Amino acid sequence: MSPTVLGRGLGLLRASHPEPAAAVTAVSGLLAWGVGHPPAGVAAVTVTVAASQLAVGWTNDALDADRDAAVGRTDKPVVTGAVGRRGTAVAAVVAALATPALALTLNPVAAFWVTLALVSALLYDWPLKSTPLSVLPYAVSFGALPAFIVLGLPGAPAPPAWLVGAGALLGAGAHFANVLPDLADDARTGVRGLPHRLGAAGSRVAAAVLLLAATATLVLGPPGPPSAVGLAAVATAVVVPPLSWYAGRSATRAGARPVAAFRAVILVALIDVVLLVTSGRVV
Repeated sequence: MSPTVLGRGLGLLRASHPEPAAAVTAVSGLLAWGVGHPPAGVAAVTVTVAASQLAVGWTNDALDADRDAAVGRTDKPVVTGAVGRRGTAVAAVVAALATPALALTLNPVAAFWVTLALVSALLYDWPLKSTPLSVLPYAVSFGALPAFIVLGLPGAPAPPAWLVGAGALLGAGAHFANVLPDLADDARTGVRGLPHRLGAAGSRVAAAVLLLAATATLVLGPPGPPSAVGLAAVATAVVVPPLSWYAGRSATRAGARPVAAFRAVILVALIDVVLLVTSGRVV
């Protein structure tokens, strides 16, 4: 493989938003195993979610290339020329088309729900990012994701309402946390989503409340009393956001991009899924 091809491949990988994409894919695979998918089902869920995450990340960078260039986002491969805007857009289309095709290896109902999650996420990239409804695609997509995983089981059992609700709350919290590092750059380029209207302080509070609500829903939603592990997860959801804000301020003072708040969401999501898997009370 030539250096140029390798460089473009690495640029395309970085344009996919690899950290959140890998986190969502890994959590989905873990949840698939926890609800009882056989190895082939876990693999199908994992590759389907990976394809959807690639589609969303590549679409975002292709659409936002001009905005990213305007604010000097040298961490964006499309801006630096490591990968072309057209190539990124083509890759996004291929990944988007692959998502429902891969999900059909489970069943058509599951394919519908993951397609809903994908379409909702793409609607965030355009046109909802700059509107007061910017949180809606996150809530819908993250709520549809556990529905897809449960419905992908043999017989397509109905997903518990508390599981879908917790996913929606987690997704909404992720939106507020994810936007925090970009509030100033977004303001310069005219993006006015719900977090921008609430401001940094309001968005931090919203993210913390929604993450805590998601965790509490997972602990209190299943039948039976909450476990000690579940109560510990709730305590973690209380403590992690303030720690992430402190880490974010430290990163800002050091001249780095403050991504600690979004990583806190990933941590809470991982803890929540481990809680579900170990409790054995999903479906």
